[in-house]
Amino acid sequence: MKTDLGLAGAVVLVTGGVRGVGRGIADVFLAHGARVVVCARHEAPTRAEFVPCDVRDETQVAALIDGIVTQHGRLDVVVNNAGGAPFAPAAEASRRLHEKVVQLNLLAPLLVSQHGNAVMQRQDDGGSIVMISSVSGTRASPGTAAYGAAKAGLDNLTASLAVEWAPKVRVNALDVGMVRTEQAHLHYGSEAAIEAVGKTVPLGRLAEPEEVGACAAFLASGLASYVSGATLRVHGGGEVPAFLAAADVNHQEDA
Repeated sequence: MKTDLGLAGAVVLVTGGVRGVGRGIADVFLAHGARVVVCARHEAPTRAEFVPCDVRDETQVAALIDGIVTQHGRLDVVVNNAGGAPFAPAAEASRRLHEKVVQLNLLAPLLVSQHGNAVMQRQDDGGSIVMISSVSGTRASPGTAAYGAAKAGLDNLTASLAVEWAPKVRVNALDVGMVRTEQAHLHYGSEAAIEAVGKTVPLGRLAEPEEVGACAAFLASGLASYVSGATLRVHGGGEVPAFLAAADVNHQEDA
């Protein structure tokens, strides 16, 4: 039985909500009866209302938020999902690449949140903002160093905004681990490799996008009405320490 999260009729914006994790998040909110607007630079098939927007551009973000309020009369939830980075060793990546990664993964969520907060502060019942962060912000992120640093900043930003914008607006984050999306092969390789990578997770598999969406919906709902400034780890138990596989003590011996 699906839990009633009280999201029916809520107006929800999911950035980068046309594919991958973002699409899974949008689908979960739609399943709970929310009116969902998704944005991205390029349109893709979606059951939600689509608005083109580059979340790094303040003029476009302002138009996006204003358009949502004009169309729906309010804005209840913002899920800052848009993000990502190509693999590039830090010593070889250009300054421009690093700047673009930080802009997309840290400054853009701040920008969207600022405009969303301005609307929510005027509403009697405020609103909720959920940042989609990453475990890369809490551990080493080789090959995506700027991305990991930006996500660490996003976790801290979450805590700061939760203090500044209370009590009207709650701000929380999800530190997301590995997710099985339509682009998983670009990160992990063949289907066999994806399965093998999944087995390194304590729960034995990669997450599904909708599982991330369920956590975002919970944080946005009244069930989390006293949760703000929190970062929820959605990583299937994290990563098994590598030394355990190499150590030859403290293992259960065969009978």
